[in-house]
Amino acid sequence: MADKTGKTWMAIGETDDQNAVIESFEAEATVTKGDPVYLSSDDKVSPAAAAQDCIGVAVKNAAIGAQCSVLTKGRVKVKAGAAIARGKAVYGADASKRLLVLADQAVDEGGSATYTVYYNRKLGTALQSALAADDLIFINVEK
Repeated sequence: MADKTGKTWMAIGETDDQNAVIESFEAEATVTKGDPVYLSSDDKVSPAAAAQDCIGVAVKNAAIGAQCSVLTKGRVKVKAGAAIARGKAVYGADASKRLLVLADQAVDEGGSATYTVYYNRKLGTALQSALAADDLIFINVEK
């Protein structure tokens, strides 16, 4: 695991963004600081352990039923699930709750091909490149 952020004293799930937006939701499952989270019920979040439409990254641990602080806009430190090039869109998550590259989808406007566009899957943009799984990088959450 390599920390690509240049801020080794920061843990995953921490932000240095003074303009970050942090909202509170009820935890429907145990959430660990740094987990990408999704709305699992109305106004309730759970950690993503598969591809989900995540709304942000938990900035504190939360037990089931407790309030969970979620960064929904701004810069936050996360763990990559594979190599990620800076500037690429990211989504959550793999089975280990790490972020992955959101692949671009080809669109066939003139033919009969069908395709799916995941408008809400994007969690944010990678601000550094991760060379391997478990590298630590900053992303800009853009929800």
